[in-house]
Amino acid sequence: MAATNPDFNILLATDSYKVTHFKQYPPNTSKIYSYFECRKRKNDEFKEIVFFGLQYILKKYLSGSVVTEEKIQQAKQIYHLHFKHSIFHEDGWRYILTKHKGHLPIRIKAIPEGSIISRGNVLFTVENTDPDCFWLTNYIETTLVQVWYPITVATISREFKKIIALYLKKTTGGLDDLEFKLHDFGYRGVSSQESAALGGAAHLVNFQSTDTVAGLVLAQQFYNCRMAGFSIPAAEHSTIIAWGRSREKDAFEYLLQQFPCTPISVVSDSYDIFNACRQIWGGDLKDKVMRRNKDSVLVIRPDSGDPVKTAIEVLRILEEVFGSTPNSLGYKTLPAYIRLFLGDAINLGSIEEILIALKKEHWSTENLAFGCGGALLQKLNRDTLNCSYKCSYVEQNGKGLDVYKQPVTDPAKVSKKGRLILRRNPDGIIETVEEGKGNPEEDLLVAVFENGIVLQDYTLDKVRENAKLHPAC
Repeated sequence: MAATNPDFNILLATDSYKVTHFKQYPPNTSKIYSYFECRKRKNDEFKEIVFFGLQYILKKYLSGSVVTEEKIQQAKQIYHLHFKHSIFHEDGWRYILTKHKGHLPIRIKAIPEGSIISRGNVLFTVENTDPDCFWLTNYIETTLVQVWYPITVATISREFKKIIALYLKKTTGGLDDLEFKLHDFGYRGVSSQESAALGGAAHLVNFQSTDTVAGLVLAQQFYNCRMAGFSIPAAEHSTIIAWGRSREKDAFEYLLQQFPCTPISVVSDSYDIFNACRQIWGGDLKDKVMRRNKDSVLVIRPDSGDPVKTAIEVLRILEEVFGSTPNSLGYKTLPAYIRLFLGDAINLGSIEEILIALKKEHWSTENLAFGCGGALLQKLNRDTLNCSYKCSYVEQNGKGLDVYKQPVTDPAKVSKKGRLILRRNPDGIIETVEEGKGNPEEDLLVAVFENGIVLQDYTLDKVRENAKLHPAC
């Protein structure tokens, strides 16, 4: 598969200082071998990560003939202006163009996408396959390390899933509809269309509920999933307040009429969420609401206020006007035709607070679903999981050398040494073996890219299977 972005120039997709590194390695260097990990630190909030997104980067930016004469000339001009000197490695890139027909002489091995792995383990390794291109391994670090974003989103999304699964199990005895309990509302809050696509797809590793259309497209194009997520008709404040304050009831009724046979989510806090639940939904429109069913459920969405207090009060009012019944574990459930959706101020802390409070009030988690935007796709960075790419092995004058960094000021930044193997030890624990001491037959790292060719093609179904919750979760 050729890179899907012909206007992208890999020669320009690096940090400026890396352009000069071909001049800095020791003479007679022929191999640079580096690895990527999510470093382990004391008191890490997230103990394990979900590996996802490398396949997208490989397919979109690195596969096929990505070096052309036009791109060499473009880079030469830009770097000359940028550095005010002729530092660009024109000969090296033209060598790749002529010797390798523009394909990158690089080998990448990685754990399967969707894998769940403890922090501090190697996730993928990168090395040059042509000794004259030793400088290329770390030149492409900048592009490869951007995998930190889908890894981090997928990891956070899965932490949400763990919390919801815990309380769903406690209050219902099962995990029905778990994949639809957290809806991605993050599209407008991210920095770019690509961030929306990558982050949206990363969330869809764990859930099937989203409004981030870009994530659906990415999953279809790069992970062979015809439809990765689903949504329902839903109101926003503009479609309610456009009717005017005195006609809020008319707005609600019109929505019921427009969507008679499908679920409909209605934001109901434009003026007074409690009056809307008691007087409009539970009074003026009560008969119309009760004529709906599970397949045409009315989903009421508060969108302001303290999420715990608001959820409890709204449920109390809805119970008062529509009633409730105990499930098999004795927790209260609203009638199947009405549910609650909470999408304001939702994060890992608040969602657990809400579920704890509702359980104390004897409400089942099946009564509601959640939406999340900023805390899912935007309130994170590369240091959230301490993502790092480091050189661990070199070859010079035909001899191999294990290399590492060991800063006296930060022991947590000590890097790994030598060629790396990821294996499952006799106790069943995944661990990284350093210094070339591992047995290659035990290696869990799989060749995913070599000399411009993507060697693995994971489907989203396979990724989801790899990332599914362990029963103990």
